[in-house]
Amino acid sequence: MKTEGKKCQTEHSPRSERKRRDSFGMFDGYDSCSEDSSSSSSSDESEEEVTSIPASLPLIKTNGQVYTYPDGKSGMATCEMCGMVGVRDAFYSKTKRFCSVSCSRSYSSNSKKASILARLQGKPPTKKAKVLQKQPLVAKLAAYAQYQASLQQNQPKSKAAVTVEGFDWGQYVWSNKFTGAPVSCFKHVPMGTHWADIVEGVRVEVPNTDCNLPTKVFWIAGIIKLAGYKALLRYEGFDNDSSLDFWCNICGSDVHPVGWCATSGKPLVTPRSIQHKYTNWKAFLVKRLTGAKTLPPDFCSKVVESMQYPFKTAMRVEVVDKTHLCRTRIAVVESIVGGRLRLIYEECDDGTDDFWCHMLSPLIHPIGWSRSIGHRFKRTDGSKKQEGQCDATPQLFAKVKDVDQTGDWYQEGMKLEAIDPLNLSAICVATVRKVLADGYLMIGIDGSEAADGSDWFCYHSTSPSVFPVGFCEINKIELTPPRGYTKIPFKWFDYLREAGSVAAPVKLFNKEIPNHGFRVGMKLEAVDLMEPRLVCVATVTRIVHRLLRIHFDGWEDEYDQWVDCESPDLYPVGWCELTGYQLQPPASQSSRENQTNVMKKKKAKSSQYKGHKKREHGHPRMQQAGEREKRKNPVGKKPVSLPILPKSGGTCSSFSADDELTPPYRTFPASEALPPPSTSRQVNARLRTASSSKHRDIIIW
Repeated sequence: MKTEGKKCQTEHSPRSERKRRDSFGMFDGYDSCSEDSSSSSSSDESEEEVTSIPASLPLIKTNGQVYTYPDGKSGMATCEMCGMVGVRDAFYSKTKRFCSVSCSRSYSSNSKKASILARLQGKPPTKKAKVLQKQPLVAKLAAYAQYQASLQQNQPKSKAAVTVEGFDWGQYVWSNKFTGAPVSCFKHVPMGTHWADIVEGVRVEVPNTDCNLPTKVFWIAGIIKLAGYKALLRYEGFDNDSSLDFWCNICGSDVHPVGWCATSGKPLVTPRSIQHKYTNWKAFLVKRLTGAKTLPPDFCSKVVESMQYPFKTAMRVEVVDKTHLCRTRIAVVESIVGGRLRLIYEECDDGTDDFWCHMLSPLIHPIGWSRSIGHRFKRTDGSKKQEGQCDATPQLFAKVKDVDQTGDWYQEGMKLEAIDPLNLSAICVATVRKVLADGYLMIGIDGSEAADGSDWFCYHSTSPSVFPVGFCEINKIELTPPRGYTKIPFKWFDYLREAGSVAAPVKLFNKEIPNHGFRVGMKLEAVDLMEPRLVCVATVTRIVHRLLRIHFDGWEDEYDQWVDCESPDLYPVGWCELTGYQLQPPASQSSRENQTNVMKKKKAKSSQYKGHKKREHGHPRMQQAGEREKRKNPVGKKPVSLPILPKSGGTCSSFSADDELTPPYRTFPASEALPPPSTSRQVNARLRTASSSKHRDIIIW
């Protein structure tokens, strides 16, 4: 091999040798504890044509590229623009930094080069000319060392993945031939807007579990299948052998771009099962990785950046009052998990009166929002603002579109169709009860409203959860008629004439349909909005424009929920594992049947109204979870079950002196505090069914 290597070197012209000495080339740096270091100077498949590289020479990488040894030996190169791996001699430009002219031109922006070098050096660039100059080798090494050190300092303490006993996403998807919704469908999750380059076939460096060495070593693997964040990987060299295939979270801390081991001093070790297949693994990798793609060089840093959230603990916000949907009250951010906020209502001394929602949820607003639009608000003693607390700034909240409320606008009494926030599986006949400022509306569900309007709920006029009259009929969706309405089938024309009302103009509704990328049958993780602290295994079962029908695996269709495609309560497969949140697995058939049978016996047989099944028999998913004594909560605090909202009836009076409400409304007795459950989904024994207490559970939209 040494003789042949010298022969190959003599075949190069003096001019090409000068070129190599004049610039830093690239080298793959793929090394093995058991093999000699070597590199190919061409794409030929023959191992005998591979030149020998001294193993004592250092490997260098900075600014996203792997350089050759100081003596100019050629090897592999990684395109800094598109990430393609190939033979160095086939790359474009003198420095062999790009695979084509187009990549070189795309990268040629001075501002981009300046920002990258500044990031490596830990300071803003001063002059573009200085940025574009080649840095000495020692400076490059120092810059890269400083960059790696800064990444380690900025890396947040990763939470241990919260696993679910007996449930594995990879096995669940692979054995049933399911498809996971791509991460690019979820713009609000980590890496949601940077997922275009993560496709099947991408190569990564991951820990090698097929070895006997006492230290952690790595090997290269390729992505066989993607399901959300989860990727099925196969080690290079196994070809069609799937015996050691494994699933991992592609955003996990053990997944790195090709070349990471060379720059970090980590060994690439051939898996024990295939060590006998080749004598020169260096040549094998050169052959396999030519033309392949890997993760972007800054992938790990982007993952870290995308998991930084603007909300902080002790911030104060206005949030919907879960006991009275018609009003808001002040709450304090107690903890943040993956962008989801655990809010503790003010005036709660023991921290059990909580509410979960995403930071982009339409249910939270800055302090003063209710007063500015005329929404009902439960006032609290301003002196209770504790030291260290601060009001979240308006810039942190999801923005709504500006609307022109002049001219032909919504009027009180207009009819429409809306998702019932107390029964998210139903789209119901609804009425505009009050027009607020900034495009907000108070909506009531016909036939099931409380006499005092305490269950009105606030939707923005551009909300994808309200629809014009006839939407369900056009899209073949079952419309839930008002309770007690006897003229079946329901006809809008007859109902409007009998009610003496008019339909809201179609032009006022949101008609935008984004290219969301969801398909029927895709798997994901979804918040159970009946119990918003729970994130469950779910499936997209129907798509109507931008509206998704979400089915919770293992549960009956009556627990399905209509959700917008851009809802912040939907997450890719593997989101819970990445963020450290607790995932609720599909219910087993036996436990599900036991719970539903108990509920059916308690259910009032006389009721024929389909739209409020959940209100009448509670939420058995919570009861079924009580059997899982080993289950953990999303965070250290144990959340409580949602309280119960009384139905209409009784005499009318005012709420309390703390409420800004006009006209007066009926007073509800304060719900007795519920002790936290011993498991994440345990049912409190005091929750009663509608047949005995004539109460209904609050289900927050």
